[in-house]
Amino acid sequence: MVQKKFIRRILREKVMQILYAHELNNENLETTKNGILSNVDQLEDREFAEQLLRCVIIHQSELDEEIKRRVSNWEIERIAMIDRILMRMGMCELAYLPDIPPKVSINEAIEIAKNFSTASSGKFINGILDGFLGDLKKSGKLNKTGRGLIDETRVKPQQPQ
Repeated sequence: MVQKKFIRRILREKVMQILYAHELNNENLETTKNGILSNVDQLEDREFAEQLLRCVIIHQSELDEEIKRRVSNWEIERIAMIDRILMRMGMCELAYLPDIPPKVSINEAIEIAKNFSTASSGKFINGILDGFLGDLKKSGKLNKTGRGLIDETRVKPQQPQ
C-alpha cells in the first residue's frame, strides 16, 4: 500500500507537469500527455493520471472561480502557476474523484508544492483546499464513499429514545 501512495504522488507530479507545459506554452495537450506519461506502464496508473488530467481540463473555469472566491484581494494570474495547478488538481480530487480521501488530496497537493513551488505555497494551498472542502461538506456535495473516505464525525447516529 505504501508503494501505491508513492506511485500516486509521481502520477500527480506528472499531471502537474502536463498542465504546466500546456498552460505555459499552450503546447498540444495530447502530445505532452503522451510524452510525460510514456513510462507509465500500469493501466490503472495511467487511467488515474488521465482521469485527473481530464477533470482539471473540463472543470478549469469553475475551479478558477472557486479559487477567485477564496482570494478576494488577489487576481488569480498573480498566484504562482504551480500553485494554481495544484489547487485545481486538489479541488478535482475533492469534488469529482470519490475514491480518494480528502486528507490525501490535500496532503498530496501540499507535499508537491513543497518540492516544486515557494516556501509559503503549502500553507496557502492548504487554506484554499480546506475552505473548499468545508464548502463541499456544508452543501452536501462531498461525494466520498468507502471505508476511510467518509468523515465519520459528520454523521452521528441517533440515540434510541
